[in-house]
Order: sequence, then C-alpha cells, then structure tokens
Amino acid sequence: MANREKYLDSARRTTKKPNKSGQFRVIGGQWKGRKLKFIEVEGLRPSLDRVRETLFNWLQSNIHGARCLDLFAGSGAIGIEALSRGASHLDFVELNKKAVRQLETNLGLLDADDGNVIHQDAKQFLDKIDQAYDIIFIDPPFHKGIAQEILSKLAQTNLLKEGALIYLEMEQNLEVDIPQSWELLKDKKAGQLQYRLYRVIR
Repeated sequence: MANREKYLDSARRTTKKPNKSGQFRVIGGQWKGRKLKFIEVEGLRPSLDRVRETLFNWLQSNIHGARCLDLFAGSGAIGIEALSRGASHLDFVELNKKAVRQLETNLGLLDADDGNVIHQDAKQFLDKIDQAYDIIFIDPPFHKGIAQEILSKLAQTNLLKEGALIYLEMEQNLEVDIPQSWELLKDKKAGQLQYRLYRVIR
C-alpha cells in the first residue's frame, strides 16, 4: 500500500493544462485486461500488444521471480506486464517528467509495491548503478541514435550476470554492434520495428 499512496499523491501534483493521453492494456498475469493511461509525448509509444505477447511467450519460463530493469520505460507497458506476470522487482527508468508521473499513477492504481520509478536519463543511470538484473528491457526512442550508445555502455557495467536476458526493441533495418558475450535467442519484426532477445553467455 505504501507505493499506492506515494504514487497517487504524486499524481495529484499535475499542471493546470491537461495532458493528452492514450491507453494500453495489460495482456496477461494478475492484472490481465486492466486498461491504463499513458501520456502522449514525442518518442513515447507503448509496445504493440502482439509484440508484448510474443516477448512474454519468450520469457514465460524466466519471468517469475526475476529482477528486471526497464530502460526508457515510457508508458511502462513492458515493465507493468512483467510485474503482472510475476517479476519480483522492476526498476522503471524514464526521463520525461510527465510520463514519470503517469507511470507512478498507474503503479499506484495497481498497488504495485514491487515497481520503482526512477526519473533519470538512461545513460546517467547506467553510469551509477552497480546491481545486477535478471532481465533488462531496452526500448529507446527511434531515430535518435541512442541504441548503440546504450548497448556499448551496458556491456561495460556490472548489471549483466551470466545467463541474464536482454530484450532490445528498435526501428527496422537499424544495424548495431552487439557484445560478443551476448547470444541471440530470438529475432522478429513487426511493422516498422524489430525486436530481439539476447542471453549473456560469458
């Protein structure tokens, strides 16, 4: 209940001008069918339902009890889906203040005490954090040239233990250099995006 009170209190501190919002739904797990709002800001797009469904089919034997990181959390659709399906902890990292407030509101509505929202630039977060995660979700804004920088920086941190999984969603036809210690497990395309799942094998 602590997070619910904290996040709902944060949500009350809104600007006078209403934010334009959209909606996404949780596909599976304890919150299956719940519809949640997200703030429509530049570069923020919830992952498509069919993409999230495929992703969590890939992760079904790994998600329960996993400690997860959602970089570029945006709407929080992927991270909330992970919590709904049994992840033990989720750190949401998001820079946009309006998106952060809406994400806090959604976690409060769900009474999701295992979700932690961090208002920070993803690169700065990676520079400071030193704890390991079981699964990391990476879904940076498209056409900003961010994906490669994040992958290179992530490979230099202590966030990835052997066997950790990394989900990467990016615009189609974008070429990135993947660390040699990452093994490609899954690779699919949907519309204008491609999404992949890697495992650390070092």
